[in-house]
Amino acid sequence: PTPEEESLLELYSTVKSYEREAARLREQAAKAKLAAANEKYRREQEAERNNEEPGADVGVRKKSRKKKIRKEKNSFMGDQPGANSDEESSDEDSDEGSMGSDEETLAERRAAKLRQMREDLEFKKQSAEDEAAIAEERERQRHLAEADDVDEDLGPLLKRKKIGASNASSLIRNLEGQATPPHDFSGKLKMSRVSGSVLFPSHNEDGSNYWSPPPTASNPNDGCFEMELPGFESAQAQAGAGNNTLAVKFMAPEDSRRFSLNIAGPGHRDYHDILFHFNPRQREKGGQVVINDKQEGIWGSAVNVPLSQCPIIFGQPSMTLIIQITGDGYDVFIDNKHCARLEHRTQLPPNKCPLTLQFPSTDDYGNPEGWLVYKVWWGHKAIMATGDLSNVAGVNMFSSIHPRKLFVSGLSKIHSEPEVDLRKAELERAFRKYGGAHGVSVIAPTNSSYAFVEVESERQADLALREMQSQYKINRARRTKHEALQEERAAAEASGKGKSKESAGW
Repeated sequence: PTPEEESLLELYSTVKSYEREAARLREQAAKAKLAAANEKYRREQEAERNNEEPGADVGVRKKSRKKKIRKEKNSFMGDQPGANSDEESSDEDSDEGSMGSDEETLAERRAAKLRQMREDLEFKKQSAEDEAAIAEERERQRHLAEADDVDEDLGPLLKRKKIGASNASSLIRNLEGQATPPHDFSGKLKMSRVSGSVLFPSHNEDGSNYWSPPPTASNPNDGCFEMELPGFESAQAQAGAGNNTLAVKFMAPEDSRRFSLNIAGPGHRDYHDILFHFNPRQREKGGQVVINDKQEGIWGSAVNVPLSQCPIIFGQPSMTLIIQITGDGYDVFIDNKHCARLEHRTQLPPNKCPLTLQFPSTDDYGNPEGWLVYKVWWGHKAIMATGDLSNVAGVNMFSSIHPRKLFVSGLSKIHSEPEVDLRKAELERAFRKYGGAHGVSVIAPTNSSYAFVEVESERQADLALREMQSQYKINRARRTKHEALQEERAAAEASGKGKSKESAGW
């Protein structure tokens, strides 16, 4: 059994032990009460025997007994006012035989009185029960009338529960019915075999039903998990139809530092091109989820989401990750919360083809990744991103890759203005042929080991990336939103004057 099932069984055993202990205590209390009543009765009998004097005259005892019987008789015959004096005078002169007849008459009357009292008590009890039954029936009719009114408003979806129907079930069954196994999807997500299919787990030769990165892996592709996502068609996905949703049931241990998954298209060249990258990092910048893409082996501008804005990922028994491909991009849902979106940065495959899903074993630097994958589902779901998306990370982002600016890193650190001038001169000479008539523009900040080089055009930037990789560590530079707005304004002005964007000025 799973740990959740074992905990439920332990809870059931604890409840049953409490019930047995309560029954034992009730039985013990009842026995103690019965013993106390017996002891009280025994003491009363002993006290009555001790009150009788052993040397008293038999006649005196008989006379006192006779008076006692007369008093009890008077209590039953209190409605005859003259009976007391007559009986006193007659009883004083009677003998022991008449006393015996009086005792028999008194016993009969006492029995009759008791029978009458029992009948009266039974009649009152029956009347009370009849009145309670009538009141209960009236209350029942009133509730039924109210329920009929509610049913008429809500339609056939509401079924009235029958009064008195027994729906009792065991505690363990109720608790198990509310829990979802950690290795399976919740029924609320409707991950059925009709709209999709479970790609993992399948019938494994080793009998395992989960995947985790091998501890001996030395690079992302060493022992990684790879699987095709069949039947993807971009036109249908952008219209909210066809296979557009990937769901992963996983568990990330509390001591895991990171894990990731990649979605790539056909011809990804050993994941040199990646359409979508998902990477939670627990120990980086207070914890964040990094979502990105990769083109020509170069990572793009990441969408960083703090872990505090997402459901708790690390240290939970299980989590559900859903990635839905739409016309706007890749929507990311963690335990049914819309956490981020990566808008399309490259064109999706135009024809129907399979995508490739990869769970890398390490990051790009060989650091291990830690998580367990229980189940992978691929199929169709209706578009889940609805309502106001203004607070969702990555929505309506500008393109942060600068078309003409290059980022040169790995340089020696400079500290003074003369060193800055030397750094600028060196890079201007190295990249001069990519700057056109104006030459290149170099920015080298003080106390830094990097610089920015802006060339003539996007095509020249591509050439520089290919030809200068052997001399410098170069990547595309990222632009700020202010730079993006400035370029858009410059492009609009250039189009109004009949100039191209690249010749509109620096």
